[in-house]
Amino acid sequence: MAKVKDKSVLAKFNRFLSVVLILLVIATAIIVIVSPAKVAQQQEAGSNEFVDEPVIDELKPGTYGGVDFKTTDDVVNYYVECYNNTKTMTVDGTYDGSPIKAYKLLGDENLEVKNLLVEGKSNDTINKLVPGIVGGLFSGGVKSLSPGNSLEPKNDWQEASSGKIDRTVSHLTADDVLACNVTDNGDGTITMVIQPKAQLLAMPGEDSQGRFFNVLGDISGVVSSISVLSFSEGTIDENFVVNYAGGTGTIKINVANKEIVEADYDMHVHIDVKHANVAIIKDKNASLDIEYKNHFPASDQYLKDHLVTIK
Repeated sequence: MAKVKDKSVLAKFNRFLSVVLILLVIATAIIVIVSPAKVAQQQEAGSNEFVDEPVIDELKPGTYGGVDFKTTDDVVNYYVECYNNTKTMTVDGTYDGSPIKAYKLLGDENLEVKNLLVEGKSNDTINKLVPGIVGGLFSGGVKSLSPGNSLEPKNDWQEASSGKIDRTVSHLTADDVLACNVTDNGDGTITMVIQPKAQLLAMPGEDSQGRFFNVLGDISGVVSSISVLSFSEGTIDENFVVNYAGGTGTIKINVANKEIVEADYDMHVHIDVKHANVAIIKDKNASLDIEYKNHFPASDQYLKDHLVTIK
C-alpha cells in the first residue's frame, strides 16, 4: 500500500527557494552588468519598522447561519471545530494505483514569485524568466486542509522542533488571529475569512502562521548551502529576513453538519536579502514576494493529473 506523505511544500519549497535565491544573485549580477546606470545609486531606505495591518474587514458581532459570533474566540473556536470534523471525513480511493483511505476534502496548490527587486529596482528581463523557472521547479500536489501533510489521516503528521505535530486537527488559537469576519450566505452556509498575525521565519505548528498555513520552516540552512552567496557584513539571520504577513484563509462551512465544503488559503511571504556578495558583485540588496495558494476542493482533472482517484 502506498504511503502518501506530502513532501511538496517543505522539501520542494526549500529546493525551490534555493534556486530563487540564486536567481536573485544572478539578477543582481545581470542588472549591475547590463544596466549599471539604472542601479548605480541605491534608493534611500525608508523606515524598516513593519506594521502588521488587517487586509480584511473586521468582525461585526451577530448571528450568522444560526450561529452566534461575538468575538474572535467564537470565530476561531467554530473554525477549529469544523476543521477537525471535516478531517474525520474520509473516502476510498487510489494513489498511483494503490488503495488509500483519503480525506474527503482534497485541494490543489500553486506558487507564484512576484516583485523580484534588486536594489529596489525591477528588471523586465529577469521578470520574464521567473515564470518559466517557477513552472519548472514547482509542479504542485494534492493537499489536505491547510496545514496538512498527507492525503491520508493515518500519515497526516509532521516533524518539527517541538516534536511530532498532529495534522488531523487544527492548532489555531484566537491569539494567532489578527482579524476575521463572517458572512451568512443565505443557503445554509457561512463564509469565514481569517487573517493570522504576521510572523518572521514562521515554523510549522509553532506560531500564528505555522498553525494556519503550510509554512517554509527554518530555511537558514538553505541559504547557508548556497556556496556562491556570502554577506559583506552581519549574519544570515540579520541579512536574510523572511516575513509572513497579509495572508488569509476563506472558508465556506455547511452549518448543518459543520463541514468545510470550500476553502482558499492564500499565504504571503516577503523575503529580503541584504549585503549579498557573489563573485565580483558586492554588498547588494534584493527582495521578492512569494504567494502560495491552496484551493479546496481540487477539480477532478487536477486529482487525475496527480494520480489520485476517488471512488
